[in-house]
Amino acid sequence: MAKARARTTTRKVKDRWKAKNWYTILAPSLFNNIPVAETLAETTDSLIGRVTEVSLQDITNDFRKSHIKLLFTIDKIEQNTAHTQLKGHLLTSDYLRRMIRRRKSRVDGVFDVETRDGALLRVKPFAIAEKRIQSSQKKLIRNVMNDVITKEGKAKTLNSFIKDCLDGKTGSEIYKHCKIYYPVKRIEINKTEIIRLPTVIIEDEKPVEKPEEQSKESSAEESEVPSEEEIFGEKPEKETPSEEKEEPVEEELTAEDLEKVEKPKKKAKAKTSTKKKTTTKKTAKKKKEETPE
Repeated sequence: MAKARARTTTRKVKDRWKAKNWYTILAPSLFNNIPVAETLAETTDSLIGRVTEVSLQDITNDFRKSHIKLLFTIDKIEQNTAHTQLKGHLLTSDYLRRMIRRRKSRVDGVFDVETRDGALLRVKPFAIAEKRIQSSQKKLIRNVMNDVITKEGKAKTLNSFIKDCLDGKTGSEIYKHCKIYYPVKRIEINKTEIIRLPTVIIEDEKPVEKPEEQSKESSAEESEVPSEEEIFGEKPEKETPSEEKEEPVEEELTAEDLEKVEKPKKKAKAKTSTKKKTTTKKTAKKKKEETPE
């Protein structure tokens, strides 16, 4: 009887791993829906709300951004693909420890920002000063952080604001304004948390083309368009080199000109003869002086 019970229990136990399926996790539209990771799940309901942590280096293939971690939450599933939304980002602990040293002060801030498209997120920047600073100076730096972040958030959408935070543009903007009060060494966005998703759909503004690029495009279009002469098969006549540059013709010299040219040569000969005469006279005088009376 005991053996029969054991057999029935083994039959009832199922292999859960065989019942599970593989799902590919895609990044949000901000990162061009790149496949990020794969995960196992028995049912689709168990996948919704799952959080995946990915390094920014894996998405952009830039090793300089390996210290930034991105957090994605799964919100929708289609067949074997799981679509995600950005939950936030944070910096690694070893990266923070490298910057914070002795005899340096760290200024942290926590601010809630509402973007142009109605999203609400919590931003946590930090600043590092080269020396120990007073609490009043820290307060000034925090006020500057708050002013810059709220101004940037109101002017931009959620995607553009997060992109600037990841690229370091928001930190550099705070750094410019903090320079007036105290020479801060570095400012970065340590962490962001999306509390509320955008309520209004606003497309990100495309970058405006520079006038130089427009002029290049117009010149390229003009070069592609054929001229009237090329259409009718008429080729422009090439100018002969004789017309462009006329070589000077040598004029025939008259007899008077030849005499004028020959005269200075005779004078030169006469000068050389006079020099020889003077040298002979000097040598004769010297000989007379040398001879005894």
